[in-house]
Amino acid sequence: MTVAVVVGNPKPASRTLASALYVARELAGEPDLVVDLATVGPALLDWSDPGVADLVTQVGAADLVVVASPTYKSAYTGLLKLFLDRFAAGTGLNGLAVPLMLGGGPAHALAPEYTLRPILAELGATVPGRALYVLDSAHDADASYRPWLDAVRPFVTAHLESRTTV
Repeated sequence: MTVAVVVGNPKPASRTLASALYVARELAGEPDLVVDLATVGPALLDWSDPGVADLVTQVGAADLVVVASPTYKSAYTGLLKLFLDRFAAGTGLNGLAVPLMLGGGPAHALAPEYTLRPILAELGATVPGRALYVLDSAHDADASYRPWLDAVRPFVTAHLESRTTV
């Protein structure tokens, strides 16, 4: 079983990264791959870059991937879009994908459900439950995640166990 985290915050080592790591660890333990897109830089613009191609292959094959972004203009970042554009429709993501977005206020709470979840499903991922939105100011509070984790964890656990026993 492999677990990946992809973060589309333009700031490296962001609160978005901390939140995504927290969710991954709570659902499946320490991630095998962490892609902080802010550190990938201009290579995302080069469609022939082998390093980015390798990241796409690894993320696409992961059993669980947490895809996280801050909320910008009620959507995920362009940085994350550049990365997601590399995945084939319908078959690019082969496991479970958790859409996670952080935002400044409750007005954008539906952003991950309406912007990030559909693209992950279009790329072939199975999205367990609803998308997760966390207030940036409460990103480090367990209570920000607990109800969502309690609802989604049984499905994620069952799905991941079924993939490891096949």
